[in-house]
Amino acid sequence: MTYILGIETSCDETAASVVKDGTVIVSNVVASQIESHKRFGGVVPEIASRHHVEQITLVIEEAMKQADLQPKDLSAVAVTEGPGLVGALLIGIQAAKAFAFANQLPLIGVHHIAGHVYANALEHPMEFPMLALVISGGHTELVVMEEDGRFEKIGETRDDAAGEAYDKVARVLKLPYPGGPHIDRLASTSDGAVEFPRVWLEEDSYDFSFSGLKSAVINYQHNLQQKGEEINPSHVAAGFQQSVVEVVTEKTRRAAEAYGVKQVIAAGGVAANKGLRAKLEMTFKEANIPFYVPSLPLCTDNAAMIAAAGYSKYKAGDFAGFDMNGRPGMPLKSWN
Repeated sequence: MTYILGIETSCDETAASVVKDGTVIVSNVVASQIESHKRFGGVVPEIASRHHVEQITLVIEEAMKQADLQPKDLSAVAVTEGPGLVGALLIGIQAAKAFAFANQLPLIGVHHIAGHVYANALEHPMEFPMLALVISGGHTELVVMEEDGRFEKIGETRDDAAGEAYDKVARVLKLPYPGGPHIDRLASTSDGAVEFPRVWLEEDSYDFSFSGLKSAVINYQHNLQQKGEEINPSHVAAGFQQSVVEVVTEKTRRAAEAYGVKQVIAAGGVAANKGLRAKLEMTFKEANIPFYVPSLPLCTDNAAMIAAAGYSKYKAGDFAGFDMNGRPGMPLKSWN
């Protein structure tokens, strides 16, 4: 049996987890900072780093306690190397280095997006070739995996990520941070929807663009204000979400068929969006392509996904040195 301790501090969640053989969660502890950042309408990097310093040792100790394991029982320590907030990343990396060095364990650096992809391995087998839709606050990407540990990015956002656009539109509607769940809820209960544009880009492109959609929402609000009319938040939320969901789903479907994949997965915080999940499930059921998305706790940032990806790198013998540093712009590269 292989036990990997995973550590995640790329943004505003301090997390540690122990995963067995890359698929079984033995413990999974997350200390959230949402309440600290809510009043600012977004994550403040300096505050996030301070919280990580306060929580990291306690979270690792709790993960080991819940797993009922000693450091000698572990096979390796995996930690998010990037991308993310550099100050936040460094807290997790230094903690992982110290733990690995003190207990003579191999150290594994994990790409945050690879972690989100491998969150799926914790709930069902991953079959290759596979298409991953990674959709979160900082990323909107389509990634083809021909085999375990190999990544080919075929599409990405050219401006705002989907989750970023959700948060910005939520601020326009005066909704609390994080905005995504509130927009999703409003959209699901709305009796109407504002018609907003769909941004398809070039005919054969798998890239995304949400900046124009965000601007369309802002312009719609300004036009109503100039007329002295009130905005209907639920209608705006529904129209915005319909635009995002339609473009994301259609591009994912086209990519899945073009690359002949055996499986499609969704990953990342926005994959928790109920409207998007429902549309993706229906679309791939009709296309007769197996589709999976993690349960809600595994969509948002957590350390179990880092341990799961770390297990794949462990099998490949891809270890890091103790000179590992935080890499806020780390590219997604294959390790097999």
